[in-house]
Amino acid sequence: MFTRNLQKDLWIISPTSKRFDGEGHMPVKKERQSDFFDTCSQCKTGYSCCHETTPPITRERRRIIESYLKKERVPVEEPFVESEYVFPRLDADGFCVFHDRKTRRCLIHPVKPETCVAGPITFDINVGNRKIEWFVKMEKICPLAGVVYRDKELLRKHIESARREILRLVGELNSEALKAVLKKDEPETFKIGEENIGADVLRKLKG
Repeated sequence: MFTRNLQKDLWIISPTSKRFDGEGHMPVKKERQSDFFDTCSQCKTGYSCCHETTPPITRERRRIIESYLKKERVPVEEPFVESEYVFPRLDADGFCVFHDRKTRRCLIHPVKPETCVAGPITFDINVGNRKIEWFVKMEKICPLAGVVYRDKELLRKHIESARREILRLVGELNSEALKAVLKKDEPETFKIGEENIGADVLRKLKG
């Protein structure tokens, strides 16, 4: 039931939608993500989204985050690591440097990485059938998945937001970074839908 209904709701979103988040794209008034702090701060599953995770950072997202850090005077030194792709540095205990250990809040919530906004929705790209495939984490590892699912309007809004963020992400990542991101395993998820992906993204994966 969870899979069937969630997949049905996913296709409420038009594949040709052009609404973005206002950060150098098409301006909109709505926020990128609802405030899920009450749920996420109480997570006791042991699968912390802010621990031992390396969300990809595009050049544009890095510019936005660095600007936000400066504007809000957030004291984070050397916030990024450059490897196969750029991601937030982890502290000595494996937590994201943008994770406030005392409040359990994200220090850059309004401008955080696309995959952080999208969670618990995640993705893969199937080059063979030219599709981007959508997955959701199971509630046993992400309580937010259950909270979102039980509120149909919240579910619709979150899937729309996740799709918008991820499609922008895969469009902006370079070939090496996108290939590296797609190698990462996403345990305890199940597929909820798929749609065609643009030729420009496929060329990056075939190159």
